[in-house]
Amino acid sequence: MAQKNLASLIVRERRLNSRHLLHHKHPLNIRSRKHQQEKSPIEMTSSTNKLQEVYNQQGFLAALPVLNETQLREAKRTFSELEKELGEEYTQYSLHNVHIQYPWVWDLTQHPQILQVVKAILGPDVILLDSRFICKYPTLKPDIQKNEGGNYEHPYVAWHQDMRYWGIAGGPVLSVWLALDDSLQENGALQVIPGSHCAGMLTHRQAIRPGNMLSVNQEIPEELLQTDEAVFCPLLAGQMSIHDGLLVHASDANTSQRRRCGFVIRYVPTCAYPTHDPDRPRKFAATMLACGTDRFNHFTT
Repeated sequence: MAQKNLASLIVRERRLNSRHLLHHKHPLNIRSRKHQQEKSPIEMTSSTNKLQEVYNQQGFLAALPVLNETQLREAKRTFSELEKELGEEYTQYSLHNVHIQYPWVWDLTQHPQILQVVKAILGPDVILLDSRFICKYPTLKPDIQKNEGGNYEHPYVAWHQDMRYWGIAGGPVLSVWLALDDSLQENGALQVIPGSHCAGMLTHRQAIRPGNMLSVNQEIPEELLQTDEAVFCPLLAGQMSIHDGLLVHASDANTSQRRRCGFVIRYVPTCAYPTHDPDRPRKFAATMLACGTDRFNHFTT
């Protein structure tokens, strides 16, 4: 019960913060960021400890400011160029690990606001494990999946845990969702079950419902979950959420007429290492040192 109350408090605070931001023309500006960086060591330590406390209890944080207006406008412009060049069918889910190809994408993974939070959770030495753009386009478009009965199925993401398919041990995986568009309930915002990361790895199976965007088409059976405790993580464009690799999460179809595009970045501490699974061999060809020092070299090929 205490956990549900805390989750409700976080959601309430997040909504108030979002309303506050909507009333300001320049909510994320360089001046405010500089003021944040001028906190005293005691204030910084207190802020970091609070982030860690809430994240450890709930398994996620949301509505964290990252991009200012100029940075967001440039990110949206360059992504739109990729949409025109490659087509929406490709940019929906296939822009995978392009941080090794496009400098502007690498710069997003290195954004100071992102790394400040990541280091507060994982420590100073961090590996960039993987990245991917995920777009849910308006469902009125014709490029939606069709099942065997001839009915269209809107793309969605089933309930799952990221760690089920990452094959990482020795440390946690932290996922960042950086919103390029407003991510709201009607266009398929992230949903999480607060505290579910504390239950460990849950059973996954092949998804029954067509339209699952997960490349391995996995889902956790709903009878194993307390879906009535799920909360939405709405984001304004330029904000991010972060979640633990064991947190149960999902997202519904985009039933609006607006795109929902986000950039997902996975980080691990340098002490983490890939596991060997002969049934599903994994390659981590795009890993890079995000910050700090790598004394372990677990991802060096």
